[in-house]
Amino acid sequence: MNEPLATLKLSWHVVVRNWVVYRKDFLANISPTLADPALMMASLGMGLSPFIGQINGLSYAQYLAPGMIATTALFTAFFESSYGFYIRLTFESIFKAMLTTPIGPREIMLGEFLWVFIRAAIMATGVGLVLACMGILPNPWALPLFPLIGGLLSLPCAAIGLLAAAKVRNINQFQTVYSFLIAPIYFLSGVFFPLQENSLLWVLVQFSPFYHGVRLLQLSAWGQFPVLEILIHLGALLLFTLLLGFLSFRLIQRKLVN
Repeated sequence: MNEPLATLKLSWHVVVRNWVVYRKDFLANISPTLADPALMMASLGMGLSPFIGQINGLSYAQYLAPGMIATTALFTAFFESSYGFYIRLTFESIFKAMLTTPIGPREIMLGEFLWVFIRAAIMATGVGLVLACMGILPNPWALPLFPLIGGLLSLPCAAIGLLAAAKVRNINQFQTVYSFLIAPIYFLSGVFFPLQENSLLWVLVQFSPFYHGVRLLQLSAWGQFPVLEILIHLGALLLFTLLLGFLSFRLIQRKLVN
C-alpha cells in the first residue's frame, strides 16, 4: 500500500473513533446545532423583518438565513477542535494511546480535520433543510452547495481551534479566545448586517476566513453567482486553510510528541 493511501486509511480510523463516541449522545449533540439557528431565525429574522424592511431586495429573515449556516460551521469546527481536542489530548489521553499504534501525529491531525469537515457538512445540510422548510431561502436549489461550503469553511475555523489548543495552559483560557477572537468574527463578518465596501470593518474582515465563507453561502443562498467574487472568496478560504492548517499542524505535532 502506498504511503498517501496508508495515511488516509489510518486517519479514517481517527474519524471512526470520533463518530463512535459522538453517536452515543447523537440527539443531544445535534439538537443545539439545529435548534439554535431556528430560534435565531424566529426571534431575529422573522421578529425583526417587519421593522427592518428589505436589505438589497431581501427580507431580513432571508438576509440572515445563510449566515446561520456559516455560524453552524464556525461553532462546530471551533468547539470541536479547541475544547474537544484539548480534552482528548489532556484529560482522556486518547492521542497517547493512538501513538502506540501505527497512527502518528500526521494521521491524527488529518483525521481531526476530516472529522470536522464531515460534521460541519452534515450540520450545514441540516440547518439548510430547516431554513428551506421555513421558506426563507430565496434559492432552495443551493442546498447541495451548503455541505461543501460549510465543510470548507470549517477547516480554517478548526485550525484556529487547534492553534488555541496548542497554546492555552488550561481549559478555562478558551473563554478568552472565544471572547476576543471568535465572538468578534461571528458578530462583525456580515452575518447580521451588510458591510459597507471599502469601510475599515470591510477591510479588516478580509483577514477572517469566516467572512469569506459567509459570502459564499450568501451568494449561493440568494441565487447570485458573480464568478470573480466567488473565485476570490473561494481562493481566500483555501489560502487560510493551507496557512492556518500548516501552522496548527506544526504546533500540535510538538504537543503530541512531547
